[in-house]
Amino acid sequence: MTLPFDGAISRYFDTEAPAVIRDAIRRADGDDILSDSYPHLERLGKKTYEKHMDALQIELVKMQSWAKATGARVLVLFEGRDAAGKGGTIGAFRENLNPRGARVVALAKPSETEAGQWYFQRYINHLPSAGEIVLFDRSWYNRGVVEHVFGFCTPAQREHFFTQVPDFERMLIDEGILVFKLWLNVSRAEQLARFIAREQDPLKHWKLSRIDIDGLALWDQYSRAIAETLQRSHSDVAPWTVIRSDDKRRARLQAIRTVLLHVPYAGRDLRALGAADPLICGGLELWDA
Repeated sequence: MTLPFDGAISRYFDTEAPAVIRDAIRRADGDDILSDSYPHLERLGKKTYEKHMDALQIELVKMQSWAKATGARVLVLFEGRDAAGKGGTIGAFRENLNPRGARVVALAKPSETEAGQWYFQRYINHLPSAGEIVLFDRSWYNRGVVEHVFGFCTPAQREHFFTQVPDFERMLIDEGILVFKLWLNVSRAEQLARFIAREQDPLKHWKLSRIDIDGLALWDQYSRAIAETLQRSHSDVAPWTVIRSDDKRRARLQAIRTVLLHVPYAGRDLRALGAADPLICGGLELWDA
């Protein structure tokens, strides 16, 4: 089998990854959690996960019906490092929703025309209309992290972004849009293990990009950019919810709960929703735990 990018991920693991990361991955067995700081020793079992997820899926359908009936607009931003689990979590959100009223927005590199526009302009075109749920797979926060780390924007452009984003999000909320900002936080060992798995699976090669490969050695640069971005864009009006995503199942449940617990939809069943797990779902104190 031909490996994507000529096996660059495997080479990074063998020759460049920190020894502690290599050892954690090599020692892992089955459902082991790779991060020593993750508060749960094992990944959530499949049966338990499916039981909770089935209940949440019913609540999601209720929420969509309420949004359609009331004209509510729901916007969820999914952010996080590469391989943090954004796509899988979005898939869990949409599994039983009517696709006519639940859209995923995953924008490609800006076109020449878009690059000449106001930075937020191309995102505005995809905001939810009455009765819609829109899920952004990455968002305007590219400017705070990825674009900064790879030099795709100037320091002045990034600073201008930070001065505008609080007012931009406040306007969305003042307009009546329900805005949720979710940061999925994955440990370095878990991220690399997921990249290796993608490299070895032909069905997942499409998930890998040159940015992923080049970013392997930029963990610390990403960390600094993430810290500043979260701190400068977190507010009482538009707070971040940080979800530790080393266990994909727990992360998906927590992401869905976060939204459902804060949307006043009709017929909400709090027993079915369950409670947030403060050990892996909370505020900025969790982003680098």
